[in-house]
Amino acid sequence: MSEINNTNTAVQKVGLGKEIGGLVKHNIRDYMMYIALVVIMIFFNIRTHGSFLTAQNITNLINQAGYVAVLAIGMTLILILVQIDLSVGFVAGFSGAVAAILMTQYHLSEWLAIPIVMLVGLLIGTYQGLIVTKLKVPAFVTTLAGMFIFRGLLSLSLQKTGTIIVPNEGFNALSNGCIPDPTENHLITIIIGAIGVAFVVVSQIRARRNKQKYNFKVSSTPIFVVGLIVVAVIIMLVVTLLAGYNGLPLTAVIVGVILFIYNYMLNKTRLGRYIYGIGGNAQAAELSGINVDKVKLFAFCSMGLLASIAGILFTSRLQSATPTAGTAFEMDAIASAYIGGTAVSGGIGKVTNTIIGTLVIMSLTNGMNLMGVDIAYQYVVKGIIFIIAVAFDVRTRRAAK
Repeated sequence: MSEINNTNTAVQKVGLGKEIGGLVKHNIRDYMMYIALVVIMIFFNIRTHGSFLTAQNITNLINQAGYVAVLAIGMTLILILVQIDLSVGFVAGFSGAVAAILMTQYHLSEWLAIPIVMLVGLLIGTYQGLIVTKLKVPAFVTTLAGMFIFRGLLSLSLQKTGTIIVPNEGFNALSNGCIPDPTENHLITIIIGAIGVAFVVVSQIRARRNKQKYNFKVSSTPIFVVGLIVVAVIIMLVVTLLAGYNGLPLTAVIVGVILFIYNYMLNKTRLGRYIYGIGGNAQAAELSGINVDKVKLFAFCSMGLLASIAGILFTSRLQSATPTAGTAFEMDAIASAYIGGTAVSGGIGKVTNTIIGTLVIMSLTNGMNLMGVDIAYQYVVKGIIFIIAVAFDVRTRRAAK
């Protein structure tokens, strides 16, 4: 009898091991970015003698990554549609300058200046989107021209004053402050983390049940449960670490809200299905009755709006508007989306994965800054990581076919 039990146990172990191997093999693209992020964090933590994974530096990393994450979320939509927006960096820089001018020269409250700047960003996105969809000028050309235009406007807006220091405390707190928490040990931060864990668990269970309902293949219950436990533990470890310092950064809240909205839109709405459909095959989507130009216009409007928010976050982070703001922002945003698994050929991409891509890029920057690596070498390293990530993605997608 014991021999039979031992045999059954061995078969279960082999089956479970085989399932794990198959799961990793078929989802290697999604897992690789998480593995890369963990490896990068461990490497820099060792090289900086534990300075990287401190509460203070994690808070700093979140605040540094905020503006790139917002840009990358919008860029993901653009890239899924097989478009490009090269102007977002200087649109963000120009938006930050407009915000600073409104608050310092026109003495507007930050709570009035911010909506005005967001409206400016939306108008910029609409203008570029109309050129692409109505005049049929390729997005590369349109947004390259936009890069020149808004770089010039940024320089002109700060030509007389130079760098503008922003004195508004409420505005500066957006990328430097944490959520107000009068409780001891930042209990509200812990509660928000627990709510986040609950949301992840419930959403994953619902997604699993929907797949089972339509007979899609799902992982076994043990693997599913272990995956949820790992995610929950990571979230609570990070939240506990932050609670031991100043609490949850406001940047994380802002990015989290934007991420939730765009993730819901892409996965739960008709518009999201249209975006993926057009990215996969624009001609087939048009023949099926989808207004392709309207969807593309929406994506560019969205990108303009998010670029203005990114500009606000960056200006808040520096507590000033500078003539060099926006330089190479678009490169970090594009790299974040591609490292996060957005397909070069379009039609595939997740904003949740894009956030992981952003953390990979910004962790590299943060870690190399802590190590005192020269900026020239930082660009080389990030370029190498970028090409490896995209090459890996292309190769794995070809192998899957």
